[in-house]
Amino acid sequence: MSIYSVDKLISEARKLAADYRKATGKSLGGVSGEIALNDAARLLDLELCDSSVGGYDAIGRGLREGKRIQIKGRVIFDEGKSTQRIGQLKVDQVWDSVVLVLMNEEYEPVEIYELDREKILDDLAESESKRKKRGAMSVAKFKIIGQLVWAEGEGVIEDEIWDNSK
Repeated sequence: MSIYSVDKLISEARKLAADYRKATGKSLGGVSGEIALNDAARLLDLELCDSSVGGYDAIGRGLREGKRIQIKGRVIFDEGKSTQRIGQLKVDQVWDSVVLVLMNEEYEPVEIYELDREKILDDLAESESKRKKRGAMSVAKFKIIGQLVWAEGEGVIEDEIWDNSK
């Protein structure tokens, strides 16, 4: 058993990643994904799975009881960039939904969106005809068709109709 708590280590990883970006202009690879896993689990009441489980990263508890969830994370350094993409979706594996944790330049969560498998697969099927890479989606598209489920300063957003076209 480690003498360090995971929450403390994630906090230090946030600081290190932000400082590294400020000093070099580059991101530390893989850090945002690990932070996103921790934040999604903590903020949405998810239980993280063993990394050997294929297709999903967590199992839902509470509102998401039993749901198999992929977790993606993206740090938004420049909100004016429209080309930001989320990581490749595991479309050929078993899962029920994807949550996207959006973080600010300090690697702190700002918003979390969720999108069910059916909506993602429908959108990707439409996109394929336009020669888009299978399983790839932009952050902007995910926000448009997804549902905001957590926001900084508000916490969990339940059963609310969210209009993200504003």
